[in-house]
Amino acid sequence: MRFEGTAHRYGRDIDTDVIIPARYLNTSDPDELAAHCLEDLDSEFVSKVQPGDILVAEENFGCGSSREHAPIAIKHAGVAAVVAKSFARIFYRNAINTGLPIFESPEAVDGIRSGDRVAIDADAGVITNLTTGESWNAQPFPPFIREIIERGGLVAYAREKVSRR
Repeated sequence: MRFEGTAHRYGRDIDTDVIIPARYLNTSDPDELAAHCLEDLDSEFVSKVQPGDILVAEENFGCGSSREHAPIAIKHAGVAAVVAKSFARIFYRNAINTGLPIFESPEAVDGIRSGDRVAIDADAGVITNLTTGESWNAQPFPPFIREIIERGGLVAYAREKVSRR
């Protein structure tokens, strides 16, 4: 898996209520959730983000409530992957379960600014700032996690496995 896009950089402790405000949780429509992604943090985010862009954040990204709406909103807003110094554990699992690739790399976060072009080689575990030419390592996904992400999430992965029987 390879991703390439423009970086959108944010700070630390971006919680799930900031990613998708609770007032929009009366729907599970991915497009509706995407329309409100990060709006309380950056009201222009959904108009700036382009398909394939990369979200970059400091520590503890996705803290707060355990809701799969948050990674769904990010993914359907057009974000191809998230790079952060660290993730809240429940967000990490919800991201994988919904097919949103996420990478922990404090060094990469320190070397990426908003507007930089970023490439991620998920199989090799390499994040490259195409603007500066710097590269950093990130843990590549184990094969079963890569399969879940490639299928679009755990539900799609499980459906495919069951249909093969």
